[in-house]
Amino acid sequence: MKKTLLLAGVACALISTNASAGWSDMAKNSKLYVGADYAFTSYDFKGSLDEAKKSYNSGMVNIGTRLDRFGAEIFGQWSGKRTKDLTDGKLKTKVNAYGLDLYGYQPLGCEGKYDLLATIGVADYYYKAESNGSSDSNNRIGWRIGGGAMYNMTDHISARVVGRYAYIGAKELNHAAEVTAGLRYSF
Repeated sequence: MKKTLLLAGVACALISTNASAGWSDMAKNSKLYVGADYAFTSYDFKGSLDEAKKSYNSGMVNIGTRLDRFGAEIFGQWSGKRTKDLTDGKLKTKVNAYGLDLYGYQPLGCEGKYDLLATIGVADYYYKAESNGSSDSNNRIGWRIGGGAMYNMTDHISARVVGRYAYIGAKELNHAAEVTAGLRYSF
């Protein structure tokens, strides 16, 4: 019995040493980064905003960390106003968002220059509409899921493209589909 306990203790010590070495390696490979993206987004407006423009160009800024094959990123996204001429005036709309995305990275090739990406996240979508002197705004939390690819040009600079679907579920804004492209600088 004492030998079994001794062997179990040694096995636990070896496993914990290997586990801490694994965490230590991941901590060495962790990177903090900042990035900027261009986003083209198609929104599914309904109800009173059914006649609003559907496609928006926007800018995004993000700060994130990558820990080996996993990462987390906070972002802010701002679109310009879109105007649509109606028979009784103009309808101006804009959409902004901020939130958190979690990323999974799958390196491709031996050199680690390319990564496939999978992402899931949550965002607060804020949209505002102005028409004939009146305005209406709303915000709603929605979830996002997507995938893409990243090219690591150097140890510090990478380019990324991501396609994403977002379910918002608001009365006037149901969902969105977007493509983003941008650069990252890792510290």
